[in-house]
Amino acid sequence: MFTDRSTRRGFAGRLAALLPGLGFAGMAGETPASAAQGTGAVQKLDGDGKPADKGFITPLIIHNGLIYIAGQGAHSRGNKSDAGKTPTIEMHTQMVMDGVKAVVEAGGGTMDSILQLTVYLAKLDYYDGMNSVFKTYFPNGGPARTTVAVAGLPGESLVEINCIAAVVRDVKKEA
Repeated sequence: MFTDRSTRRGFAGRLAALLPGLGFAGMAGETPASAAQGTGAVQKLDGDGKPADKGFITPLIIHNGLIYIAGQGAHSRGNKSDAGKTPTIEMHTQMVMDGVKAVVEAGGGTMDSILQLTVYLAKLDYYDGMNSVFKTYFPNGGPARTTVAVAGLPGESLVEINCIAAVVRDVKKEA
């Protein structure tokens, strides 16, 4: 019993359990995300990753290594490629997922770094069609996801998606 307390392994285990409680965990080193934005800094960006205007909705917020993406609808990024066509859930899902991908990448994430995602459908009947397109964006497995049907969505979109992703690269160094 006493030997376990006096071994290096036992000491290291007790020390490792103690350090986070004392606030020393962050002193081990900065992540690329924390170094890029400073501890606790909040960056409010537009959909292209540039500083956002003072509008009441911010498309992209980065804080503590996480990317928060506002709801992306089929027309959120100005894409009017379905003008004159009867919209389908597959068409709208592809437009929305392309928008999600662009905004997440603008914030320094990837599709694989999306941690949580919420899907809002104009009708629950669209679930299978949305899923058929959705899964093509996550060949390595998808994020935690919630899907709900709602009474309506802005811009006559059939689907809207918001998400939270991890910052995995420094976009300032790449620019």
